[in-house]
Amino acid sequence: MTSSHSSLASLAGRRVFLTGHTGFKGGWTTALLRRLGAEVCGYALPAASTPNLAALGNIGGLLAQETLADIRDAQTLSRAMHQAQPDIVIHMAAQALVRQSYIDPVETWSTNVMGTVNVLEAARSVASIRAIVVVTTDKCYENRAWEWGYRETDPLGGHDPYSASKAATELVAQSYRKSFFSDTGTLLATARAGNVIGGGDWSADRILADAARAAAAGEPLVVRNPLATRPWQHVLDCLSGYLTLAGALWAGDQAAASAFNFGPDSADNVSVGELLDRLGRHWPELRWRHETGPVLAAPHEAAYLYLDSSRARQALRWRSRWTLNEAVQKTAEWYRAVEQEPAAAASLMVDQIDEYLQ
Repeated sequence: MTSSHSSLASLAGRRVFLTGHTGFKGGWTTALLRRLGAEVCGYALPAASTPNLAALGNIGGLLAQETLADIRDAQTLSRAMHQAQPDIVIHMAAQALVRQSYIDPVETWSTNVMGTVNVLEAARSVASIRAIVVVTTDKCYENRAWEWGYRETDPLGGHDPYSASKAATELVAQSYRKSFFSDTGTLLATARAGNVIGGGDWSADRILADAARAAAAGEPLVVRNPLATRPWQHVLDCLSGYLTLAGALWAGDQAAASAFNFGPDSADNVSVGELLDRLGRHWPELRWRHETGPVLAAPHEAAYLYLDSSRARQALRWRSRWTLNEAVQKTAEWYRAVEQEPAAAASLMVDQIDEYLQ
């Protein structure tokens, strides 16, 4: 049985190769790893949005090594990983947007599937690596629109190219674990989390990013599906799960070399409209409205999704530390403060990480 606290503490002094460090989750992961005492070597494309967390949070300044390149570039990726000689690999880089996957499915499949193959191929030849966490998504399950949580043993699937590519990524990881890592001393696991919120997400087609842009412009946020229900959680809750898993693998916990859900408690599985109403209590500038019509015509997205995280609670002793109300408050505080003073972004991240770890 692994303790979440001991797993996080074991990351101090470890060298972590992190893909996707310029993204929202990747930026917070970099900052959290540094506060835990780990060294981080980042590999990612340049940040895609303006503004972005990588720049505002000075994420590059936290890195021991940085490579700005595509995970589909197998040669550059392998060279960077060999140079880093990491103890742990955390693979987050991905094409992570459902709507974008309809626009360019080839990019989505090549990035998410072959990009993961490239990461695992590179890791096979680096002897220092003892633990690998491949991050996928709650959308990797065959969505049956039922009201109970999906478990790690439920069938994988995916209606849209993004979800299906992440289900395929799970199969890639499973295959590599059985075929190439079972006798090497390197443990490999996958991590599936829900919809995360937190300061610094400015990606396209993300509810918080769209809300921040609308609030800054003094305009109401137009919502296409306020009844869609998701497992919302603060980004630090999600990342503490990933890093607890990484620490367990590093410690040699064979039972942790599997798939894990890291989702919130059932009470925090709420609709988009409910999430925005709660945000509005802490973010007076945020207004939203529901609008239908051709301008908002959109491809299929699941209406209901919930994760059962019993395995993570029992095997890793992990659970969400912040309720949805706390997550909403921290998120609203971050965006409002950074809107007033962009230079405060990095210190706000540190403050919220320290408060979370307490």
